[in-house]
Amino acid sequence: MDDFLVALGLVLVIEGVLYGGLPNLARRLAAEVLATPEQTLRTAGLVAAAIGVGIVWMVRT
Repeated sequence: MDDFLVALGLVLVIEGVLYGGLPNLARRLAAEVLATPEQTLRTAGLVAAAIGVGIVWMVRT
């Protein structure tokens, strides 16, 4: 549970830096996401999740 809370905290830090420090970039990225086809977003999300699981697995073993 501690690891989950640390990971959640890191996500919030990254999001906060993006929105707080670079709001124009955040708006442009949001517009790009809206213009991206659903299948592309789904594929990118699943690939990112798989890479994340792989990283966690490598670090934990």
